[in-house]
Amino acid sequence: MSKNQFVPQIPYGTRDLLLREAKQKRIVEGSLAELFSRWGYDEVVTPTFEYIETLTVGTGSDMHQHVFKFFDNNNRILVLKPDMTTPIARVAATRLKDGPLPLRLFYLTNVFRHEQAQAGRQCEFYQAGVELLGAPGPAADAEVVALAVETMLESGLANFQVSLGQVDFINGLMAESGLTPQCQQQIKCAMVSRDLVGLGEILATSGLTRGAQALLQQIPLLHGQEEMLNKACRLVNNDLSRRALDNLADIRRLLAGYGVDRYVNFDLGIIRDFDYYTGMVLEGYTPGLGFPLCGGGRYDKMLASFGVDNPATGFALGIERVLLAMERQGISVSVPAPEVYIAWAEGRLSPAIEAAQQCRKDGRRTKLALAPAARDKAELLASASGYEELIYIE
Repeated sequence: MSKNQFVPQIPYGTRDLLLREAKQKRIVEGSLAELFSRWGYDEVVTPTFEYIETLTVGTGSDMHQHVFKFFDNNNRILVLKPDMTTPIARVAATRLKDGPLPLRLFYLTNVFRHEQAQAGRQCEFYQAGVELLGAPGPAADAEVVALAVETMLESGLANFQVSLGQVDFINGLMAESGLTPQCQQQIKCAMVSRDLVGLGEILATSGLTRGAQALLQQIPLLHGQEEMLNKACRLVNNDLSRRALDNLADIRRLLAGYGVDRYVNFDLGIIRDFDYYTGMVLEGYTPGLGFPLCGGGRYDKMLASFGVDNPATGFALGIERVLLAMERQGISVSVPAPEVYIAWAEGRLSPAIEAAQQCRKDGRRTKLALAPAARDKAELLASASGYEELIYIE
Protein backbone atom coordinates (compact mmCIF):
# COMPACT_ATOMS: atom_id res chain seq x y z
CA MET A 1 0.00 0.00 0.00
CA SER A 2 1.40 3.38 -0.97
CA LYS A 3 1.43 6.29 1.44
CA ASN A 4 -1.37 8.00 -0.49
CA GLN A 5 -3.60 4.92 -0.14
CA PHE A 6 -3.34 4.73 3.65
CA VAL A 7 -6.68 5.30 5.42
CA PRO A 8 -6.29 5.75 9.20
CA GLN A 9 -8.73 3.70 11.28
CA ILE A 10 -9.51 3.52 14.98
CA PRO A 11 -9.28 0.22 16.88
CA TYR A 12 -12.27 -2.10 17.07
CA GLY A 13 -14.71 -1.21 19.83
CA THR A 14 -13.66 2.44 20.11
CA ARG A 15 -15.26 5.59 18.76
CA ASP A 16 -14.67 9.29 18.29
CA LEU A 17 -16.92 11.71 20.14
CA LEU A 18 -17.19 14.78 17.94
CA LEU A 19 -18.30 18.34 18.64
CA ARG A 20 -21.84 18.17 20.06
CA GLU A 21 -21.40 14.58 21.35
CA ALA A 22 -18.27 15.56 23.26
CA LYS A 23 -20.03 18.64 24.69
CA GLN A 24 -23.02 16.56 25.79
CA LYS A 25 -20.74 14.03 27.48
CA ARG A 26 -18.83 16.78 29.31
CA ILE A 27 -22.05 18.47 30.46
CA VAL A 28 -23.47 15.21 31.84
CA GLU A 29 -20.20 14.38 33.59
CA GLY A 30 -20.01 17.86 35.10
CA SER A 31 -23.53 17.65 36.49
CA LEU A 32 -22.83 14.21 37.97
CA ALA A 33 -19.59 15.39 39.60
CA GLU A 34 -21.55 18.23 41.21
CA LEU A 35 -24.25 15.80 42.38
CA PHE A 36 -21.73 13.41 43.96
CA SER A 37 -20.03 16.33 45.71
CA ARG A 38 -23.35 17.48 47.17
CA TRP A 39 -23.75 14.02 48.68
CA GLY A 40 -20.35 14.28 50.38
CA TYR A 41 -18.29 12.19 47.95
CA ASP A 42 -14.71 13.12 46.97
CA GLU A 43 -13.20 12.42 43.57
CA VAL A 44 -10.29 10.04 43.01
CA VAL A 45 -8.37 9.46 39.78
CA THR A 46 -6.44 6.20 39.37
CA PRO A 47 -3.98 5.12 36.64
CA THR A 48 -5.32 3.99 33.29
CA PHE A 49 -3.46 0.70 33.68
CA GLU A 50 -2.68 -1.55 36.65
CA TYR A 51 -0.66 -4.69 37.28
CA ILE A 52 -2.71 -7.76 36.41
CA GLU A 53 -2.23 -9.11 39.94
CA THR A 54 -4.08 -6.08 41.32
CA LEU A 55 -7.06 -6.52 39.02
CA THR A 56 -7.49 -10.19 39.90
CA VAL A 57 -7.06 -9.83 43.68
CA GLY A 58 -10.30 -10.42 45.50
CA THR A 59 -12.48 -10.78 42.41
CA GLY A 60 -12.44 -14.55 41.99
CA SER A 61 -13.87 -13.91 38.53
CA ASP A 62 -12.79 -14.47 34.95
CA MET A 63 -12.34 -10.74 34.40
CA HIS A 64 -8.72 -11.30 33.28
CA GLN A 65 -10.09 -12.98 30.13
CA HIS A 66 -11.69 -9.69 29.07
CA VAL A 67 -8.85 -7.24 29.70
CA PHE A 68 -6.36 -5.63 27.34
CA LYS A 69 -2.87 -6.79 28.37
CA PHE A 70 0.62 -5.55 27.61
CA PHE A 71 4.11 -5.71 29.13
CA ASP A 72 6.23 -3.06 30.84
CA ASN A 73 10.00 -2.82 30.46
CA ASN A 74 10.47 -5.38 33.25
CA ASN A 75 8.15 -7.88 31.52
CA ARG A 76 5.45 -7.48 34.15
CA ILE A 77 1.92 -7.80 32.78
CA LEU A 78 -0.12 -4.60 32.79
CA VAL A 79 -3.81 -4.30 31.94
CA LEU A 80 -6.03 -1.38 30.99
CA LYS A 81 -8.48 -1.08 33.89
CA PRO A 82 -11.71 -2.98 33.11
CA ASP A 83 -13.63 -1.39 35.99
CA MET A 84 -13.05 1.01 38.89
CA THR A 85 -14.14 -1.01 41.91
CA THR A 86 -10.84 -2.88 42.26
CA PRO A 87 -8.58 0.18 41.72
CA ILE A 88 -10.55 2.15 44.31
CA ALA A 89 -10.34 -0.79 46.73
CA ARG A 90 -6.57 -0.71 46.21
CA VAL A 91 -6.41 3.03 46.89
CA ALA A 92 -8.62 2.74 49.98
CA ALA A 93 -6.61 -0.16 51.39
CA THR A 94 -3.22 1.49 50.81
CA ARG A 95 -3.21 5.26 50.38
CA LEU A 96 -6.34 6.01 52.45
CA LYS A 97 -6.27 3.22 55.03
CA ASP A 98 -5.57 5.54 57.97
CA GLY A 99 -8.35 8.01 57.16
CA PRO A 100 -11.66 8.25 59.01
CA LEU A 101 -14.46 5.93 57.96
CA PRO A 102 -16.66 5.74 56.09
CA LEU A 103 -14.92 6.82 52.89
CA ARG A 104 -17.13 8.29 50.18
CA LEU A 105 -15.35 8.34 46.81
CA PHE A 106 -16.47 9.03 43.25
CA TYR A 107 -14.88 8.80 39.81
CA LEU A 108 -15.39 9.79 36.18
CA THR A 109 -13.22 7.77 33.86
CA ASN A 110 -12.86 5.54 30.82
CA VAL A 111 -12.49 1.76 31.24
CA PHE A 112 -11.64 -1.01 28.81
CA ARG A 113 -12.99 -4.51 28.18
CA HIS A 114 -13.02 -6.95 25.28
CA GLU A 115 -16.66 -6.76 24.20
CA GLN A 116 -18.78 -7.52 21.16
CA ALA A 117 -19.21 -3.90 20.11
CA GLN A 118 -22.75 -2.59 19.62
CA ALA A 119 -24.77 0.51 20.42
CA GLY A 120 -24.11 1.45 24.04
CA ARG A 121 -21.47 -1.26 24.46
CA GLN A 122 -17.90 -0.60 23.32
CA CYS A 123 -14.45 -1.92 24.23
CA GLU A 124 -13.60 1.54 25.57
CA PHE A 125 -16.40 3.23 27.46
CA TYR A 126 -16.97 5.90 30.09
CA GLN A 127 -18.28 5.47 33.62
CA ALA A 128 -19.32 7.61 36.54
CA GLY A 129 -19.66 5.94 39.90
CA VAL A 130 -19.36 6.02 43.66
CA GLU A 131 -17.93 3.70 46.29
CA LEU A 132 -18.96 3.88 49.96
CA LEU A 133 -16.30 2.11 52.02
CA GLY A 134 -16.25 1.18 55.70
CA ALA A 135 -20.00 1.17 56.33
CA PRO A 136 -21.94 -2.09 56.79
CA GLY A 137 -25.69 -2.50 56.85
CA PRO A 138 -28.74 -1.35 54.93
CA ALA A 139 -28.21 2.37 55.64
CA ALA A 140 -25.13 2.46 53.40
CA ASP A 141 -26.81 0.34 50.72
CA ALA A 142 -29.88 2.58 50.77
CA GLU A 143 -27.69 5.67 50.30
CA VAL A 144 -26.01 4.09 47.28
CA VAL A 145 -29.32 3.03 45.72
CA ALA A 146 -30.85 6.47 46.35
CA LEU A 147 -27.82 8.14 44.78
CA ALA A 148 -28.06 5.81 41.77
CA VAL A 149 -31.65 7.00 41.29
CA GLU A 150 -30.65 10.64 41.71
CA THR A 151 -27.83 10.13 39.21
CA MET A 152 -30.25 9.10 36.48
CA LEU A 153 -32.64 11.90 37.38
CA GLU A 154 -29.75 14.36 37.24
CA SER A 155 -28.90 13.06 33.78
CA GLY A 156 -32.38 14.03 32.60
CA LEU A 157 -33.99 10.59 32.51
CA ALA A 158 -37.48 10.14 33.91
CA ASN A 159 -38.56 6.73 32.61
CA PHE A 160 -36.33 4.18 34.36
CA GLN A 161 -36.37 1.57 37.10
CA VAL A 162 -33.74 0.38 39.56
CA SER A 163 -34.01 -3.32 40.42
CA LEU A 164 -32.53 -4.77 43.62
CA GLY A 165 -31.39 -8.33 44.17
CA GLN A 166 -29.49 -10.11 46.94
CA VAL A 167 -26.79 -12.65 46.13
CA ASP A 168 -27.25 -14.45 49.46
CA PHE A 169 -30.75 -15.43 48.41
CA ILE A 170 -29.37 -17.72 45.70
CA ASN A 171 -26.30 -18.56 47.83
CA GLY A 172 -28.57 -19.94 50.54
CA LEU A 173 -30.37 -22.14 48.04
CA MET A 174 -27.08 -23.33 46.54
CA ALA A 175 -25.68 -24.18 49.97
CA GLU A 176 -28.64 -26.42 50.84
CA SER A 177 -28.81 -28.00 47.39
CA GLY A 178 -25.76 -30.22 47.83
CA LEU A 179 -24.73 -29.55 44.21
CA THR A 180 -21.08 -29.57 43.17
CA PRO A 181 -19.35 -26.17 42.91
CA GLN A 182 -19.14 -26.68 39.14
CA CYS A 183 -22.88 -27.26 38.82
CA GLN A 184 -23.62 -24.30 41.09
CA GLN A 185 -21.49 -22.07 38.87
CA GLN A 186 -23.28 -23.29 35.74
CA ILE A 187 -26.63 -22.43 37.33
CA LYS A 188 -25.42 -18.95 38.34
CA CYS A 189 -24.05 -18.28 34.85
CA ALA A 190 -27.41 -19.26 33.30
CA MET A 191 -29.18 -16.91 35.72
CA VAL A 192 -26.79 -14.02 34.98
CA SER A 193 -27.47 -14.37 31.25
CA ARG A 194 -31.21 -14.95 31.81
CA ASP A 195 -30.93 -18.20 29.85
CA LEU A 196 -34.07 -19.92 31.10
CA VAL A 197 -33.80 -22.76 28.57
CA GLY A 198 -30.19 -23.44 29.51
CA LEU A 199 -31.06 -23.22 33.19
CA GLY A 200 -33.79 -25.82 32.72
CA GLU A 201 -31.38 -28.15 30.94
CA ILE A 202 -28.80 -27.85 33.72
CA LEU A 203 -31.38 -28.45 36.44
CA ALA A 204 -32.83 -31.47 34.59
CA THR A 205 -29.49 -33.27 34.88
CA SER A 206 -28.57 -31.94 38.34
CA GLY A 207 -30.10 -34.75 40.38
CA LEU A 208 -32.24 -32.32 42.39
CA THR A 209 -35.81 -33.14 43.30
CA ARG A 210 -38.53 -31.74 41.06
CA GLY A 211 -39.51 -29.32 43.81
CA ALA A 212 -35.97 -27.96 44.14
CA GLN A 213 -35.66 -27.69 40.36
CA ALA A 214 -38.94 -25.79 40.14
CA LEU A 215 -37.82 -23.34 42.84
CA LEU A 216 -34.51 -22.58 41.13
CA GLN A 217 -36.30 -22.26 37.77
CA GLN A 218 -38.54 -19.60 39.33
CA ILE A 219 -35.76 -17.36 40.60
CA PRO A 220 -35.23 -15.33 37.37
CA LEU A 221 -38.99 -14.68 37.38
CA LEU A 222 -39.20 -13.42 40.97
CA HIS A 223 -39.54 -9.68 40.54
CA GLY A 224 -41.96 -7.10 41.88
CA GLN A 225 -42.64 -5.16 45.07
CA GLU A 226 -42.72 -6.21 48.73
CA GLU A 227 -45.48 -8.76 48.18
CA MET A 228 -43.00 -10.64 45.99
CA LEU A 229 -40.50 -10.73 48.88
CA ASN A 230 -43.21 -12.24 51.07
CA LYS A 231 -43.92 -14.86 48.41
CA ALA A 232 -40.21 -15.68 48.09
CA CYS A 233 -39.91 -16.02 51.86
CA ARG A 234 -42.64 -18.67 51.83
CA LEU A 235 -40.74 -20.60 49.15
CA VAL A 236 -37.48 -21.01 51.07
CA ASN A 237 -36.54 -22.65 54.34
CA ASN A 238 -32.89 -21.69 54.92
CA ASP A 239 -31.90 -18.77 57.16
CA LEU A 240 -29.39 -17.24 54.71
CA SER A 241 -31.98 -16.74 51.98
CA ARG A 242 -34.52 -15.36 54.44
CA ARG A 243 -32.02 -12.90 55.91
CA ALA A 244 -31.29 -11.75 52.36
CA LEU A 245 -34.97 -11.00 51.82
CA ASP A 246 -35.15 -9.15 55.16
CA ASN A 247 -32.15 -7.07 54.08
CA LEU A 248 -33.93 -6.00 50.87
CA ALA A 249 -37.05 -5.08 52.82
CA ASP A 250 -34.95 -2.95 55.21
CA ILE A 251 -33.30 -1.13 52.30
CA ARG A 252 -36.68 -0.46 50.67
CA ARG A 253 -38.06 1.09 53.88
CA LEU A 254 -35.08 3.46 54.05
CA LEU A 255 -35.50 4.41 50.39
CA ALA A 256 -38.97 5.71 51.19
CA GLY A 257 -37.29 8.32 53.38
CA TYR A 258 -35.20 9.44 50.40
CA GLY A 259 -38.38 9.79 48.33
CA VAL A 260 -37.09 7.52 45.57
CA ASP A 261 -38.86 4.25 46.40
CA ARG A 262 -41.22 4.62 43.42
CA TYR A 263 -38.23 4.09 41.13
CA VAL A 264 -37.18 0.85 42.88
CA ASN A 265 -38.40 -2.73 42.64
CA PHE A 266 -37.00 -6.17 43.46
CA ASP A 267 -35.59 -8.77 41.09
CA LEU A 268 -34.14 -11.87 42.78
CA GLY A 269 -32.75 -13.02 39.43
CA ILE A 270 -30.12 -10.27 39.54
CA ILE A 271 -26.88 -11.74 40.82
CA ARG A 272 -24.49 -9.75 38.56
CA ASP A 273 -21.54 -11.20 36.70
CA PHE A 274 -18.80 -10.52 39.25
CA ASP A 275 -18.12 -13.04 41.99
CA TYR A 276 -17.05 -10.39 44.49
CA TYR A 277 -20.59 -9.26 45.38
CA THR A 278 -21.64 -10.34 48.87
CA GLY A 279 -25.09 -8.82 49.48
CA MET A 280 -27.42 -6.33 47.81
CA VAL A 281 -26.95 -5.90 44.07
CA LEU A 282 -28.60 -3.36 41.79
CA GLU A 283 -29.19 -2.71 38.11
CA GLY A 284 -30.89 0.28 36.48
CA TYR A 285 -32.96 -0.11 33.31
CA THR A 286 -34.86 2.11 30.91
CA PRO A 287 -37.23 1.08 28.09
CA GLY A 288 -35.63 0.59 24.71
CA LEU A 289 -32.22 -0.58 25.91
CA GLY A 290 -31.42 -4.26 26.21
CA PHE A 291 -28.74 -3.74 28.85
CA PRO A 292 -28.52 -1.94 32.21
CA LEU A 293 -27.67 1.74 32.49
CA CYS A 294 -26.00 1.19 35.84
CA GLY A 295 -25.03 -1.65 38.12
CA GLY A 296 -23.34 -2.35 41.42
CA GLY A 297 -23.84 -3.67 44.89
CA ARG A 298 -22.18 -4.68 48.15
CA TYR A 299 -18.70 -6.25 48.10
CA ASP A 300 -17.56 -6.73 51.69
CA LYS A 301 -14.57 -9.04 51.07
CA MET A 302 -12.55 -7.21 48.43
CA LEU A 303 -10.68 -4.80 50.70
CA ALA A 304 -9.62 -7.71 52.91
CA SER A 305 -7.76 -9.08 49.87
CA PHE A 306 -5.63 -5.93 50.01
CA GLY A 307 -5.03 -6.32 53.75
CA VAL A 308 -7.78 -4.03 55.15
CA ASP A 309 -10.98 -5.74 56.24
CA ASN A 310 -13.68 -3.17 55.52
CA PRO A 311 -17.19 -3.50 54.07
CA ALA A 312 -18.02 -1.63 50.88
CA THR A 313 -20.86 -0.85 48.50
CA GLY A 314 -21.20 1.20 45.32
CA PHE A 315 -22.39 1.48 41.73
CA ALA A 316 -21.24 2.56 38.26
CA LEU A 317 -23.20 4.35 35.54
CA GLY A 318 -22.44 4.08 31.81
CA ILE A 319 -22.18 7.60 30.37
CA GLU A 320 -22.71 6.56 26.73
CA ARG A 321 -25.64 4.40 27.75
CA VAL A 322 -27.29 7.34 29.48
CA LEU A 323 -26.77 9.55 26.41
CA LEU A 324 -28.19 6.80 24.18
CA ALA A 325 -31.22 6.38 26.46
CA MET A 326 -31.81 10.13 26.44
CA GLU A 327 -31.62 10.21 22.65
CA ARG A 328 -34.14 7.38 22.32
CA GLN A 329 -36.48 9.08 24.78
CA GLY A 330 -36.23 12.39 22.92
CA ILE A 331 -34.43 14.13 25.79
CA SER A 332 -31.79 16.62 24.69
CA VAL A 333 -28.79 17.83 26.63
CA SER A 334 -28.77 21.61 26.62
CA VAL A 335 -25.51 22.57 24.90
CA PRO A 336 -24.68 26.28 25.29
CA ALA A 337 -24.92 28.13 21.99
CA PRO A 338 -21.95 30.18 20.76
CA GLU A 339 -22.35 33.78 21.85
CA VAL A 340 -20.02 36.23 20.15
CA TYR A 341 -18.26 36.22 16.79
CA ILE A 342 -15.70 38.97 16.27
CA ALA A 343 -14.80 39.84 12.69
CA TRP A 344 -12.54 42.63 11.49
CA ALA A 345 -11.68 44.74 8.48
CA GLU A 346 -8.25 44.82 6.86
CA GLY A 347 -5.58 46.06 9.31
CA ARG A 348 -7.85 45.86 12.39
CA LEU A 349 -6.68 42.57 13.93
CA SER A 350 -5.10 44.11 17.05
CA PRO A 351 -8.25 45.90 18.27
CA ALA A 352 -10.24 42.78 17.37
CA ILE A 353 -7.98 40.72 19.67
CA GLU A 354 -8.53 43.27 22.45
CA ALA A 355 -12.30 43.05 21.98
CA ALA A 356 -12.20 39.23 22.05
CA GLN A 357 -10.13 39.18 25.22
CA GLN A 358 -12.54 41.55 26.96
CA CYS A 359 -15.54 39.39 25.97
CA ARG A 360 -13.82 36.31 27.35
CA LYS A 361 -12.98 38.08 30.61
CA ASP A 362 -16.67 38.92 30.85
CA GLY A 363 -17.45 35.19 30.64
CA ARG A 364 -18.85 35.22 27.10
CA ARG A 365 -18.09 32.38 24.67
CA THR A 366 -16.20 34.17 21.92
CA LYS A 367 -14.66 33.18 18.61
CA LEU A 368 -12.26 35.50 16.77
CA ALA A 369 -11.94 35.52 12.99
CA LEU A 370 -8.38 34.88 11.84
CA ALA A 371 -8.62 36.70 8.51
CA PRO A 372 -10.20 40.01 7.49
CA ALA A 373 -13.67 39.96 5.95
CA ALA A 374 -16.25 42.40 4.68
CA ARG A 375 -19.11 43.14 7.08
CA ASP A 376 -21.76 41.47 4.91
CA LYS A 377 -19.77 38.24 4.70
CA ALA A 378 -19.13 38.32 8.44
CA GLU A 379 -22.85 38.79 9.09
CA LEU A 380 -23.72 35.78 6.94
CA LEU A 381 -21.12 33.59 8.68
CA ALA A 382 -22.22 34.62 12.17
CA SER A 383 -25.87 34.00 11.35
CA ALA A 384 -25.22 30.60 9.75
CA SER A 385 -23.12 29.50 12.73
CA GLY A 386 -25.79 30.46 15.29
CA TYR A 387 -23.91 33.22 17.10
CA GLU A 388 -26.00 35.50 19.27
CA GLU A 389 -23.97 38.58 18.41
CA LEU A 390 -21.52 39.80 15.80
CA ILE A 391 -18.95 42.41 16.75
CA TYR A 392 -17.36 43.90 13.67
CA ILE A 393 -14.16 45.92 14.12
CA GLU A 394 -13.63 48.55 11.43
